[in-house]
Amino acid sequence: MPNEITGALNVAESRFAIVVSNYNESITGSLLAGALETLATAGVADDRIDVARVPGAWELPLPAQVLAASGRYQAVLCLGAVIRGETTHDQHINRQVSLSLGRISLETGVPVSFGLLTCNSLDQAIHRAGGNVGNKGCECAAAALEMAGLMQRLRDDSS
Repeated sequence: MPNEITGALNVAESRFAIVVSNYNESITGSLLAGALETLATAGVADDRIDVARVPGAWELPLPAQVLAASGRYQAVLCLGAVIRGETTHDQHINRQVSLSLGRISLETGVPVSFGLLTCNSLDQAIHRAGGNVGNKGCECAAAALEMAGLMQRLRDDSS
């Protein structure tokens, strides 16, 4: 049987940052509420969570990079919603933001959770922000908690 590596995070000593887009606020507000609820349920105190608001999804990576590089946070959650319109504008935003967030996580060693909805319609976004598909903000926070615990364990085991 192989060794399975998992980690239980000490949330009392952990800090989390959330970068959330103001664009499509009816959607991103629900994502933020879900993320905050999931973190609170895990035992993360409100004063251990910092929320940075940005104009739109395009602006998510820069503050995420600054926050991840600061060394203050166990994970950075990025929440936004890009909804397809009549042009390919959404594809350019989605591609660049996703590539940038992945790069930030790899370069800083801090989990950067991807809570960017990339939907074909407003209805799809509504369903993913607390509708019949669940709340992707909750899922983003759950992934951040799990990854933060795993990274802590991996770092502790390598010392």
